[in-house]
Amino acid sequence: MRDPGDIYELTSDAENVPEGLHLVAGLTGFADAGGAVAQFTEYLLETLDHTIVATFDADALLDYRARRPIIYFDQDHLTDYQPPALRVYLARDEIGQPFLLLAGYEPDFRWEQFTAAVLQLERRFKVASTTWVHAIPMPVPHTRPIGVTVSGNRSDLVESMSVWRPHTQVPANALHLVEYRLQESGASVVGFVLLIPHYLADTEFPLAALAALDSTSASTGLIFPTDRVREQNREFVTRIDEQVQDNPELGKLVGTLEERYDAYMEGSTLRSPLTDEAGELPSADEIAAELENFLATRRSRDDGAPA
Repeated sequence: MRDPGDIYELTSDAENVPEGLHLVAGLTGFADAGGAVAQFTEYLLETLDHTIVATFDADALLDYRARRPIIYFDQDHLTDYQPPALRVYLARDEIGQPFLLLAGYEPDFRWEQFTAAVLQLERRFKVASTTWVHAIPMPVPHTRPIGVTVSGNRSDLVESMSVWRPHTQVPANALHLVEYRLQESGASVVGFVLLIPHYLADTEFPLAALAALDSTSASTGLIFPTDRVREQNREFVTRIDEQVQDNPELGKLVGTLEERYDAYMEGSTLRSPLTDEAGELPSADEIAAELENFLATRRSRDDGAPA
């Protein structure tokens, strides 16, 4: 195998990456139903402070003929060429917790070398866990919460969140291979497959991005700003509902999907990760106590004291 280090370059900020961070990943290019991954990664980079830690070599990994970059033609000359990027970022969530973000295009070539490079970077930074997201179209209604299928070796998340656990062959993407190799090595890894309404697969469905944010928070404890996405989703769903009301055939389709979804979920033993064993939501005081305990733990670690 080629040297994994040949396909990426570290920046000077790589020296500032703390050990033991979570790595969050989302790559675009294959089956991104509802624009979930694209919206998810773009939103994180737009709203959170971040610096570039490593950049992958697009000339080695990308088929430009299949996914041509955009260049602007300004009357009689070319301007504003934006080369495709696949990078690792050091970012901080809404309350300042650092994490690593792998985002950009999915490689077309050299999957084994790319996977080895990701694992090499994870070893370098002593990554605590890896969380990645992607999205597929499913016959489910937009009027119900987006479900997820959970893979990896986080049994707690599988039990509390995975609504569909099939036995099936699937076309892999590059992060499937990364997950497979991490699981072989015994590293903590979880993948979230978002189940997006098939009739919205070609749209940018804000609820898909919100599901990616919420799933990642459940896995890592990271906290993301979501007000803007929630407002975008309210406006989006209002427009969709208006179209459903004006189209009897579409209304019948959504109604049928709702019936099937509700019948399936009625037989599910899935417990929300936000509830306790009795199925009760924690009180505001309990949530505040947990948050204070978490922040106290973070402060003690930052001060160098044992956690």
